[in-house]
Amino acid sequence: MQSPIVITGMGIVSPLGCTVDAVWQRLTEGRSGIVRQDRFEDVDFPVQIAGLVPSRGTDPVAGFDPDAVADRKERRKLDLFSLYALAAAEEALSQAGWKPQDEAQQRATATIVATGIGGLPTITASHSTLLERGYKRISPFTAPAFLANMAAGQLSIRYGFKGPLGCPVTACAAGIQAIGDGMRMIRSGEAEVALVGGTEACIDSLALASFHAMKALSTRNDAPQAASRPFDRERDGFVMGEGAGLLVIETLEHATARGATPLAVLSGYGTSADAYHITSGAADGAGGAASIRAALRMAAVPPEEIDYVNAHATSTPVGDKAEITSLRNVFGDALAGIPVSSTKSATGHLLGAAGGVESIFTAMAVREACLPPTLNLHSADEGMEDLDLVPLHARPVPVQHALCNGLGFGGVNASVVISRV
Repeated sequence: MQSPIVITGMGIVSPLGCTVDAVWQRLTEGRSGIVRQDRFEDVDFPVQIAGLVPSRGTDPVAGFDPDAVADRKERRKLDLFSLYALAAAEEALSQAGWKPQDEAQQRATATIVATGIGGLPTITASHSTLLERGYKRISPFTAPAFLANMAAGQLSIRYGFKGPLGCPVTACAAGIQAIGDGMRMIRSGEAEVALVGGTEACIDSLALASFHAMKALSTRNDAPQAASRPFDRERDGFVMGEGAGLLVIETLEHATARGATPLAVLSGYGTSADAYHITSGAADGAGGAASIRAALRMAAVPPEEIDYVNAHATSTPVGDKAEITSLRNVFGDALAGIPVSSTKSATGHLLGAAGGVESIFTAMAVREACLPPTLNLHSADEGMEDLDLVPLHARPVPVQHALCNGLGFGGVNASVVISRV
């Protein structure tokens, strides 16, 4: 019998702050990380809100301190998405007690860190420099900063991880796919330990304008904390967020042998494609359902034993409905008795980092026997009135098995089942 794959370390940078304990407390208290954005000034810009990682100056308790991650000279070579990954990795690796020094352990460690877009702010800023000041002013570190795999590369270099290195760039399913890739590598014997998850930092005028052009973003600029409202009748689009969520994973046998503490079990993973449309899932939810069923099969967990679903639900009418349809395909009438919540109501949508962050939230729900709420849910949308969407307030509930979903443009779906140790 194969040894279960377990999580032994978790690290997070998010709009609710940094460190898993602080962020989890704020999440379950019902706090929101959505604010007016300050990354660029344009009073006529239609989207003025975002899920921004707070600075140490604005949040002395759990704000992000770039000086603690890298010195100024090193930061000139890094896009923000890599900096966030470095911070999350340090927390996860420290909790796991995994910082290998010998060659064998270094070769046995995989680094699989996803992103949806990569270093877009570096690209847009460099393009402005090119137009305004000429090609001679472009930094030689521009390309190494914006490449999508550079978060994984920087982590590999910093910690000396010499095993497989990868970077799923599968839109908003990327973070969960990174976890699944790490699980496969451990099962195949390519790695004994994997640092997995996702990172994103694209609160940038081009990114916001592009999603706004699709009519995908909320423009509730006068009420930032009420803007992200998955499943609610009054939702008008998602709120873009940023951050990183990384996990250290290994077999229970490996963790026990080295004295590490297993936090939760990664019991199942599944992924699929809709083969339907570049941005919208099929109305029948078949693609998402296939991903969920695959994860349940690997976990050997029947649908009726799932105690909680951390939904991908971003707060777009089309996306939320498609995911609920997928869930109904799998769980049938029993879905009405399974709590389903969307933590994007508190953080916004972190794109390629969403799966990493939300897998951590799901693991914490299992560990702490507490369901994080769906904020701003005052009136469930038509066709969802029968569901338990955990509105407004966290809820103490024992959780043995939980499901976490990630759905992305291009028709990609990914799901992971996280269980109590």
